[in-house]
Amino acid sequence: MRERSSARSGEPPNGARRRRLRRFAAAVGCAAGALLFVPWPEPAAPAGAGGRPFVWNQDQRWQALETAFRNARKAGCAGSRPRAEAMLGEGRRLVADAAAGEVGPESVVLDEIERTTFELGPMVAACPETIPEYVRLVTRMRSMVKRQSRHWDMGLAATRTRMYRLLYGGRAALEEAILQAPPGFSPPLVAGDDEPSVTPSAEVLGVTVHSGDILVSRGGVPTSALIARGNDFPGNFSHVALVHVDERSHETSVIEAHIERGVAVSSLSSYLKDVKLRVMVLRLRSDLPQMMADPLLPHRAAGAALEDARRRHIPYDFAMDFADHSKLFCSEVASAAYEPFGVTLWMGLSRISSPGLVGWLSGFGVRRFETQEPSDLEYDPQLTVVAEWRDPLTLYSDHIDNAVVDAMLEGAEQGETLGYPWLLLPVARAAKAYSSLLNAVGLVGPVPEGLSAASALRNRQFSRMHAAIKRRTVMRASEFERANGYRPPYWDLVALARQARAEFRPGGRLAGGRSAARLPATERAWTLCPNTSRTTASALPASSGGVRCARAR
Repeated sequence: MRERSSARSGEPPNGARRRRLRRFAAAVGCAAGALLFVPWPEPAAPAGAGGRPFVWNQDQRWQALETAFRNARKAGCAGSRPRAEAMLGEGRRLVADAAAGEVGPESVVLDEIERTTFELGPMVAACPETIPEYVRLVTRMRSMVKRQSRHWDMGLAATRTRMYRLLYGGRAALEEAILQAPPGFSPPLVAGDDEPSVTPSAEVLGVTVHSGDILVSRGGVPTSALIARGNDFPGNFSHVALVHVDERSHETSVIEAHIERGVAVSSLSSYLKDVKLRVMVLRLRSDLPQMMADPLLPHRAAGAALEDARRRHIPYDFAMDFADHSKLFCSEVASAAYEPFGVTLWMGLSRISSPGLVGWLSGFGVRRFETQEPSDLEYDPQLTVVAEWRDPLTLYSDHIDNAVVDAMLEGAEQGETLGYPWLLLPVARAAKAYSSLLNAVGLVGPVPEGLSAASALRNRQFSRMHAAIKRRTVMRASEFERANGYRPPYWDLVALARQARAEFRPGGRLAGGRSAARLPATERAWTLCPNTSRTTASALPASSGGVRCARAR
């Protein structure tokens, strides 16, 4: 009957069949396309580390320091210098007293050193000629604390808190003074302790680095600030890399894990081309038992890491599981290299406990919240700080980035989530599929290997919000500076960032109704360059010109 009906209509018998197949294929295509809009069920957010995030809780102290700075500015350098020099002398005496014996983390003399370090800040800021001496004092204090910590129990909360208050706090106090001074008063490079080493060496940023040294740095993208601040003890660093120097050619290689392509080996020049706001050089102590038995241990560890990186493809470990070396995140590159040689880095593991922060990071694929964060490697007593370099031109922007992230994380603790426009999900999934094909042949795609399409969209949303909030924070900071005659210190920057964040509705829209996509070009910079950040001086209001992209981590 069907054949006769088709014949009567003049249509070939297989024509109707082809038409039905086309309709069926179209229906399947529509259904598949519709499925691309459907988000996969999200896994339950893992529990955090169960710790207690550190809180300074000293707002009155910060305001007192700011008042002292205002008074010192009125007195001028001539009026404030005598007191600054007297306090510098007192600080040197306290550090020498502590270094002369063995003190515990709860020692009263360490309380006095902390107090003196902070109270010196306003005096030095008002008389920038004293900044070099302040730098030397803070550096000596760090060396003393690192030496004393060799005898401390790194598992105690008192130990971790003391080291953080003195090392992070000392750096924060020093940088507040530097930011109030005209350019040129603080050297970019600060030498630490010249730890002996017999491994091959090379010059980096004016420092002799040895094979096996660890470079801890801060990148310029918004997620760099999140990595640095997303910790029970918020820090300044976001990336770790391992140095290898060939004993014959002295060619220097840097082994590091990139979010985009996993573990890679780059030249020293390539490493330095990436935006670095600060770099710290850490070296294994020469008096460790493992080092006394084998002084070339760091070189052998770096050589093994180099060979492993060249031998196999090692994906980036978004879960931050430092116990599973089939994938590696940046910190794990260093810890996994030293582990077979009997050295366990990060004697005090990092903890991420705040529920809001845990929720955000789990949306990026993080599953381990007791892990190895870059900033915390400085506190490991097995390592010596050889040198620290900071870019004076980007230091202020570094602080603003931190303040914006701190304000955003306060929102996370209040229940704000990192959503994304569901209409972009099909595009992101198509980009992920394309990236997977490229990854299969050893190439890098637009969505990193191991990162889901939804996580990539969350990262995009985080960067867009950070960019827009930062712009408003910079504008408010400029108004503060015009009104007061000095840059806002960090606690004021956080308050300004809170005000800027309050202008946003959930989903990243401004309170006035505009979306980040309609913001001025300089505010859209981080959206147009999702893997980079304009965290140089040209990102501040005095800048002009368009958006320029550069890689950073």
